[in-house]
Amino acid sequence: MPLFLMVWLVVSFLTLGALAVIRPNRHVTWLVIIILLTAFAVWVSLPDNPGIHIDTNGDGEYEINKEIAIRQGLDLAGGVKVLLEADLPEGETPPPGAMNEVRRIVEARIDSLGALEPVIQLQGERRLIVELPGYEDPESAVELIKNTALLEFVELPAPLPPGTPIKTDYGQTEETDTGAEGTGEEDNGPVYHTVMTGEILQSADVTISSQFGTPVVAFTLTPEGSELFGEYTSNHVGDILGIVLDGVVISSPRISSAITGGQGVIEGDFDLETATRLATQLRYGALPIPLRVDSTSTVGPTLGQVSVQQSIRAGMIGVAVVLLFMLIYYRLPGVAAALALIIFALINFAIYKLVPVTMTLPAITGFLISVGTAVDGNILIFERMKEELRAGKGVMAAVKAGFERAFPSIRDSNLSTIIICAVLYAFGTSFGAGAVRGFAVTLALGLVVNLFTAIIVTRTFLHFIMLPISEEALAQRRWVMGL
Repeated sequence: MPLFLMVWLVVSFLTLGALAVIRPNRHVTWLVIIILLTAFAVWVSLPDNPGIHIDTNGDGEYEINKEIAIRQGLDLAGGVKVLLEADLPEGETPPPGAMNEVRRIVEARIDSLGALEPVIQLQGERRLIVELPGYEDPESAVELIKNTALLEFVELPAPLPPGTPIKTDYGQTEETDTGAEGTGEEDNGPVYHTVMTGEILQSADVTISSQFGTPVVAFTLTPEGSELFGEYTSNHVGDILGIVLDGVVISSPRISSAITGGQGVIEGDFDLETATRLATQLRYGALPIPLRVDSTSTVGPTLGQVSVQQSIRAGMIGVAVVLLFMLIYYRLPGVAAALALIIFALINFAIYKLVPVTMTLPAITGFLISVGTAVDGNILIFERMKEELRAGKGVMAAVKAGFERAFPSIRDSNLSTIIICAVLYAFGTSFGAGAVRGFAVTLALGLVVNLFTAIIVTRTFLHFIMLPISEEALAQRRWVMGL
């Protein structure tokens, strides 16, 4: 953590403590909290923020590394979009829960790519949509996603060259006379016996062979798998045990001795990328049903840059027009509203970076709508204040009454919209409309922040702005209150 940030935090807490003891005025306390919160939000919102790096004990055991950056979605950052479909005979539907399991496995595989907030959602009963923002290699992404990754340990009568496609009896329902000699015959070749599958694997990682200096996949077996593997290799010393992935031979080593340690390696014609992909697929398991690619599209970064620029420009113009309106129409209270709106935007940007929230065009739309709700809240408060002033109340009494009368309306409208956002977030993916989740998140966050800025920030600023105004001065200059 930067030194200045640590000093800032210490000074902040000491200041708050001193204020609570020396001058227990809630408006002063809130003003200090607002200033500190705004300073932190500005620091988080910096374009080149260094992030937060903490090592509590010096040896890295409790190390925290938090990169603070805006995450962009597919429509802003570009990337890859893949539409997959269950590769089943026409008219056959996947078993219950199979596509949800496919989604879970694909999501785990994609997490290993480091893609920024991927979108993975089911579409109907047979389709899966995958969006990878910022990912630039569609071919490797498709290979990682769609491959079934069914690993089999197969009895072979003799070594087979790597890359040889074979048929095995795994999953067959009809009885077939198969074995190490491959005596079971089909129209297009022998059927070999599967001894074990990748279900016995506990983990798989890429390592470098100490003998050849090439990438290999080192695996660890489950306790049950280790026992089964050790028993089989003890009884078949000298036999060939083929390692087959998705029906293709990777290698066919000869068992030289019993393997009882529960560990082993898969050697093949791997480079680092293919070995990493294989390890990832084995680590997260085989897909319960095969997938085929219906379509693949690549969104270029140019579209994303244009969208970002246009969205930022539109947002800045909109906020500027709103601020100008508040200043012209409400005058002095408009100054407090303008400051509160700026703080509202800074806090939202900081939250988007810290959560982090993936920014898409719908997400930006949600933020802009939340700006409108923030302005609506201030307008409601100021109109209530003007009513109290016209009724003859003093300045501070009018401020207090305006907030008390407006708060129930602001609270209820914001909470009802937050409930709608929760529904959109919960059901957006189920109905194949995952894009609305970003909209729901930014709008809901904006509404929550609005409850703070409209009630606390605006009220605190109004208190200090109107504190020096006497009743006589207000009577002579009613225009400063928009009257």
